[in-house]
Amino acid sequence: MTTLNSLKPNNGSRKKKLRKGRGIAAGQGASCGFGMRGQKSRAGRSTRPGFEGGQMPLYRRVPKLKHFQIINQKFFSIINLSKLNDFKENDTVNIDSLVKKGLLFKPKYPLKILGNGEIKVKLKVQAHAFTKAAKEKIESLGGSCEIIN
Repeated sequence: MTTLNSLKPNNGSRKKKLRKGRGIAAGQGASCGFGMRGQKSRAGRSTRPGFEGGQMPLYRRVPKLKHFQIINQKFFSIINLSKLNDFKENDTVNIDSLVKKGLLFKPKYPLKILGNGEIKVKLKVQAHAFTKAAKEKIESLGGSCEIIN
């Protein structure tokens, strides 16, 4: 039975540390396996990480990006709720009606309604996307939000 005071590692699980610089017969004498001369034979760290021998290192050659591009980014034609006050009560608001009113000029992208500002009229709004605030404000007045595909 083994007890705590008689514990020792298994045979071969721990190798002895190689003693360098202890004479020619030791195998790693004199230069300790670092060769004759040069930067890598000196004491301490040879070079800092990323050092390329004086050449402009990669981390300084590549452009520094302020942000990463969003892959498959969705673009929207956006309009705030405050602009929808131009419509009459119970009107239907969609891309076509916004273009007729002159609130959208080039509806290149799907329509998204943002919740900035206040709305004072009850409307039926048809858009591809709504923000949470916009949807709440439209529905609180008794209007409806319809999502188009």
